[in-house]
Amino acid sequence: QVQLVESGGGLVQAGGSLRLSCAASGRTSSIYAMGWFRQAPGKEREFVAATTWGGGSAYYADSVKGRFTISRDNAKNTVYLQMNSLKPEDTAVYYCAGRWSGGIYAGGIYAASGYNYWGQGTQVTVSS
Repeated sequence: QVQLVESGGGLVQAGGSLRLSCAASGRTSSIYAMGWFRQAPGKEREFVAATTWGGGSAYYADSVKGRFTISRDNAKNTVYLQMNSLKPEDTAVYYCAGRWSGGIYAGGIYAASGYNYWGQGTQVTVSS
């Protein structure tokens, strides 16, 4: 059974940094990509960043380019999101998402429907 467990959220002042981690377990040899999404109160879940597991290509939302960096440690089956220069508008629950090979997906790597496994979410709050 696949599980994604996130850690690293918290409260930080504007301009500060946080690093989120997401550890995957279960059928990890079939990971195709892992990503991060976020959802603020009253808003839809939105794409933040993603990385492919084999080639390591990285994808970012325009709103976080230059501030956030996604990386992975294949040996630990863990994906990270380094968030720098945080802004109050980055406040949200951040979710780790996994796309496993062999699945049928309605969306691509930028869409929530492109993933079939999700973590429980971790709160990130940026104060002004």
